This record gives sequence, structure tokens and C-alpha cells, in this order.
Amino acid sequence: MHNIIKIISLGLNDDDHRITADFRGAVVAMGNFDGVHLGHRSLIETARKWAQDKGTKLAVLTFEPHPRRVFRPDDPPFRLTPRAAKYEVLSTLGVDIVFEVAFDWALSALIYQDFIARIIAPIAPSVILAGEDFHFGHNRSGTLTHVREHGYHCESVKLMTDPQHGVISSTRVRGLIQSGHCAEAYQLLGWDWFISGQVQKGDQRGREMGYPTANVALGEYLHPAYGVYDTIVRIEGYDQPFKAATNIGIRPMFELPTALIEAHILDFSGDLYGKTIKIFPQRKIRDEMRFNSLADLITQIELDCEAVRVHTPENSIPKAVAPTRSLSGD
Repeated sequence: MHNIIKIISLGLNDDDHRITADFRGAVVAMGNFDGVHLGHRSLIETARKWAQDKGTKLAVLTFEPHPRRVFRPDDPPFRLTPRAAKYEVLSTLGVDIVFEVAFDWALSALIYQDFIARIIAPIAPSVILAGEDFHFGHNRSGTLTHVREHGYHCESVKLMTDPQHGVISSTRVRGLIQSGHCAEAYQLLGWDWFISGQVQKGDQRGREMGYPTANVALGEYLHPAYGVYDTIVRIEGYDQPFKAATNIGIRPMFELPTALIEAHILDFSGDLYGKTIKIFPQRKIRDEMRFNSLADLITQIELDCEAVRVHTPENSIPKAVAPTRSLSGD
């Protein structure tokens, strides 16, 4: 199910009266939802059932930018799902509305009573749901108990766990992707993670060697373990997916100044510059390597491409998550 999500921006300087009756009274799930993993999906599914029972819309209240980006601006990229990707995945879960709260130092300084009055009250939720560890307001002092004391119907949802490692969290998923364990990460996500971006012009070295690549900046995305990956690529304007041997990293032989995604798309020819593509890492084939010569590098690329052909069965190719046109601003 792919919903057309209405995005409503909320902030301390916004006019409360612009939130019309159409967007008040929803069942609201609150959280950061980075990765939209199985725990998040359980929370949203519980909220969806409440919305069905009440005959109202399903909404998510989330924060942009991610609070960690405000508190620790010098951290390397850490997001599993930057803004557009997060909303794209949410659109597959039946979410009708996203209340996007502008997170900054002023918002972080709000005592929880003011957060309830200035952020929650204007949207007049019929039910509020959050994970049992959810906190808000200055020094994370606010809980659902405080919201309930202000007269709102609140439901705390138990955190999802697995038998091996306990609570399913965005931190766990990040760790798996950063160590190259794609399959394990996707089991916790409940969907195949992707990196989306616009193809940019590179240094043409791949083309000169007979292996042209579609180059995409990592941007805000978490950096996976550097190396060569067996990937699936979906290209804007094409229905069918393509297999690709994809390097993620700095190419030690050429020493790129910043990490980059370079996807050699098998059995494809065409101009991709400016097109948006999605890269779905399936498994890590090998670490990045420094080669003694271009001939050695080309030989290894040939082996990488063969590994992708052999080990990516057609039935493992992920379906598109959702069309980006399913999003609308306020």
C-alpha cells in the first residue's frame, strides 16, 4: 500500500491555526523513525489499528533534522533513512500525515509542558502512541505519562526484541551495515535498505578501463563498510532492476578525497547523468584493495562482475519501495 503522504511542518514560530480540521484528530505515532525498522513498524501498525477503529487518519510525528545532527554536528553521516527516504518507506505503511517538527536548539530547550502546549496541542491527536523508551522536552524529561496527565489518550508500545540480541534498534542496524552484514541488517529492518542519489559525473577512469560506473554521493547516508558489493540498482524511468558490481569507498589506488558509490551496472548502456538511482547492497564481496597495476585492477573487476552474475538470483531482486511522487508538502 502506497499512500500519498501529506507533510505538515511544525515549529515554534508556526501559526497553529493553519493546521486545518482535516489534519486534527489523527492517531499519532511519535519518534525519530530512522531506518523504519521492525520495532518502528510494529508501533505504526498498532497506531494504524487504532486509526481504523476510530475511523480517522494515521499520522507520524517526527523530527527533522535528526536530533543527533543538532547535538553532535561533527559526527560522520549516520542516517539509515535521510528525510526523503524515511517518508518514502513510511508511505508503504499506510501513513496519511507526517507532522515534521523542526528540531533545533530552541526546541531542545522547551520544557515538556511547553512541548505539549506548542507542538502536541495544535494537532489535537485522538490517540498518541510511542515506544516505551520515548522521551521529549528539555533533558528528555517528558514521557507519555506527562502527556496523559494533560488529558490525552496515550498508548505506550513495548519495544520489539529478537531472541539473540535483545531490543531491535536503529543503532544495531547501523552497526550491521557498517560492518558489511547486509542480510542481518535487512532482517531487522523488514525491508531491503537502499542508498538513493543523483548520478554525477566522475573522473571517467572506469569508462577508460571498459567498466563505466554510475557515481552517487553518499550524502547524509550512513557509510557502509567500504568495499565491493553485489548490488541491485533501480534507475529512474526504468521498470526493470539491474545487477551491479558496486564499489563503496575511497578507491585506495586513486585515493578519492571523500567516499563515493560507483556502480558498474551489468548489461546496461545509456546516459545516466542527472538521473536518480537507488542502490540496494545485497552482500559484500570483498574489501577495498590497492593494486600494483591497472591490469591487476581490471582483472579483479572482471572477477567482481562474475561474482555478481553468479550470486544474485532473479528472485532476490528487491521490489521498489515506493514512488517518490507519493510525497506532498504543506
